[in-house]
Amino acid sequence: MKASHWFNSFIVLLVLILTMDFRHGIYYARADAGGTGFVQTTATKFVINGKPFYLNGFNAYWMMMFASDNSTRSKVTDAFREASKYGMNIARTWAFNDGDYKPLQNSPGSYNEDVFKGLDFVVAEANKYGIHLILSLANNFKDFGGKDKYVQWAKQRGRNLSKEDDFFTDSVVKKYYKNHIKAVLTRINTITGVAYKDDPIIFAWELMNEPRCPSDPSGANLQNWVKEMAAHVKSIDNYHLLEIGLEGFYGESMPEKKQYNPNSYSIGTDFISNNQIPEVDFATIHIYPEQWLPSTNSSEEAQLGFVDKWIEAHTMDCNSVLKKPLVIGEFGKSFKLPGYSLEKRNEYFQRIYKAIYSSARNGGSCDGGLFWQLLSLGMDNMGDGYQVVLEQSPSTASVIAQQSRLLSSLT
Repeated sequence: MKASHWFNSFIVLLVLILTMDFRHGIYYARADAGGTGFVQTTATKFVINGKPFYLNGFNAYWMMMFASDNSTRSKVTDAFREASKYGMNIARTWAFNDGDYKPLQNSPGSYNEDVFKGLDFVVAEANKYGIHLILSLANNFKDFGGKDKYVQWAKQRGRNLSKEDDFFTDSVVKKYYKNHIKAVLTRINTITGVAYKDDPIIFAWELMNEPRCPSDPSGANLQNWVKEMAAHVKSIDNYHLLEIGLEGFYGESMPEKKQYNPNSYSIGTDFISNNQIPEVDFATIHIYPEQWLPSTNSSEEAQLGFVDKWIEAHTMDCNSVLKKPLVIGEFGKSFKLPGYSLEKRNEYFQRIYKAIYSSARNGGSCDGGLFWQLLSLGMDNMGDGYQVVLEQSPSTASVIAQQSRLLSSLT
């Protein structure tokens, strides 16, 4: 080895040692955001290690809960294993359960270690199968506690609060939520020894599942909350991406866009202004026309027309106004709906996948989608009508695999 080569190798080794941490008896090298592993954004694109990164994946909100029980933990492994077979590379799941059944957070700042270890297992298994994670930090709805539980906690400690939406404005409630953000982001995984904020398998943090503040149609309260909480997340972890969890409803910043909202929705969110906050790295939309459209206009044709326009409008806004990537965070087709058939579900998935692929291929902002929801075999009690069990639906699995192949051909 030439002296210059030896010297260069020595410098590389020295840098590696200096960037190592000692966590739980395990050495690991922290990746630089621009180096190995962490997904970043460049304009309207995701990139990883300098290469484009497109998303094809699933929602599985149940993972932490199932992983915290040894008798059901294998379902998490099964889901990741099956998803990886069909090329899926992203999963979205809950990093919250506030004072509900098998709670993660029993009360403000008090955590159930067994449940947290369940989330550790989810993150470790995601690493094993190479599937990135979007971890959502709270719920708008009362399922698994939600914003209402935070408000109840504050009322029990003397705060004079009257509604769920006080979650977004009360200083004590906001402190509770900020503390939860810190608890999750700085959690050191008991399996891998790596802090969540240092783990590149985590794709992004999500502030809240489908935040809504209907008591303030102006959108000011939610806008201020997103500003404050996004800055808080980035003050702890500036490596990972951040998104809000929005469904995509337009607000007062561009009133002309509200024509795209289904059923005159006005719930205190603003797709444009919320996502213009600098700390927010990419935008999301959800798609549920069968739930959102008024019953007088909910024919299958009308629903599909809405879906096409919903994706197109938000893709264009992310292209030209926000100049950030767009992800379809939830979509699906329920077998409980009138006229359902497996063929129609497959066609619906293909329709959305086609829009994503077309955008990705042509340099547009829509870079991926996650269907709702993936279950493993033997989880019938968790079914909500939208579930996909890959082993039971080979035709749907084939549609998903085809999308994975198409998107990977672009990288």
